[in-house]
Amino acid sequence: MAKHEVKSPIPGTFYRKPAPDQAAYVEVGDTVTKGDTIGLVEVMKTFHEVKADADGTIADFPVSDGEPVMAGQTIAELT
Repeated sequence: MAKHEVKSPIPGTFYRKPAPDQAAYVEVGDTVTKGDTIGLVEVMKTFHEVKADADGTIADFPVSDGEPVMAGQTIAELT
């Protein structure tokens, strides 16, 4: 099955959790629906939700939690 890539809308730092002491929004293997929040991108102390733009199952996060990302960079892969 082809993979669908969810890309960062803006440059910043990618986070998989809403806060350091909370669980990740989603894990590999979780099913998501278009519009589900899968992570955050922080830029200048402002947090922007990254939402799934398709239905599917999380196959991979090519970016680690807390890693810098560029606009258009793949942050999650869905199958």
